Amino acid sequence: MEAAPPAAPGAAQARALGAAEAFGRVLSRIKGKVFTWDILKTIALGQMLSLCICGTAISSQYLAEKYKVNTPMLQSFINYCLLFIVYTMMLAFQSGNDNLLDILKRKWWKYILLGLADVEANYLIVKAYQYTTLTSVQLLDCFGIPVLMALSWFVLYARYRVIHFIAVAVCLLGVGTMVGADILAGREDNSGSGVLIGDILVLLGASLYAVSNVCEEYIVKKLSRQEFLGMVGLFGTIISGIQLLIVEYEDIASIHWDWKVALLFVAFALCMFCLYSFMPLVIKVTSATSVNLGILTADLYSLFFGLFLFGYKFSGLYILSFTIIMVGFILYCSTPTRTAELAESSVPPVTIIGIDNLGLKLEENLPETHSEVL
Repeated sequence: MEAAPPAAPGAAQARALGAAEAFGRVLSRIKGKVFTWDILKTIALGQMLSLCICGTAISSQYLAEKYKVNTPMLQSFINYCLLFIVYTMMLAFQSGNDNLLDILKRKWWKYILLGLADVEANYLIVKAYQYTTLTSVQLLDCFGIPVLMALSWFVLYARYRVIHFIAVAVCLLGVGTMVGADILAGREDNSGSGVLIGDILVLLGASLYAVSNVCEEYIVKKLSRQEFLGMVGLFGTIISGIQLLIVEYEDIASIHWDWKVALLFVAFALCMFCLYSFMPLVIKVTSATSVNLGILTADLYSLFFGLFLFGYKFSGLYILSFTIIMVGFILYCSTPTRTAELAESSVPPVTIIGIDNLGLKLEENLPETHSEVL
């Protein structure tokens, strides 16, 4: 029998070219879906918030380590005072139904609960560092993300796809990598005496953060950013002021004030004020869940600055952790969530504000959309 003739070289080249073209089409499709201008803006806004959180962490650590000042409630109180001066005063001089007095008459008790959740979330997380390890705080603080997703499902009617759960799992894997780097660098040795108490405080604080963030998303998208910040500023100032006198009176009296200590307090307050002022803007065009995934990088920024400021040891796992978290964040942003309200309502659907990550692109078209609906 004669051997079969070898395949023509042109056929092999054609198959290779076809495979290359198919791969190129897949890449272009991924690029068109993931690396859009809107998603890049979302990433940039999320990292801006992370840098604000990093600023608060560094200033607090400087106060604690160099000047032996541990007054988290005083630091939060200054931030709430700034919110009160700026946003509560705006509501006070506003006319119509959005006036401060009208809001208080109708919803005062709701905003007391919101202010209490916000103040205690800040306090409990900082307090936990006195009892448990840095590793435990970083890991258990992520408990707020599934709580936030559950609350968004029931309160905001958000509906997630499989890709969103995969993205959250990827982000949490990044956090686990960061914790592993901390353990290898020996940064987990700062444990206090009551580890169980500290872990419980972290879980409570993370849950309260989730409650505060869901309320923030609802108010910002349904009502206004000024109303949220103004009412948090009002009741946050009152609640943190009372708690300040009860739990930190002696600590404040023992502070040795000089211009460096005062400057660190100012830096903390400005970073926190910027965080509170900008977060509603980001949440309005994305969602509370995507914002919380984006700010997971805040600890990494603090670590990078700590290499120079506090002599931390560098590990390549920090870079890997940052990359994994950003991949998960981009995955989450690449696919919009659904809002069950829109499907169940008899009103024509308005493609917008409740839909994650589309807000950046569609916000400009809102006036036209609303007029068409009317």
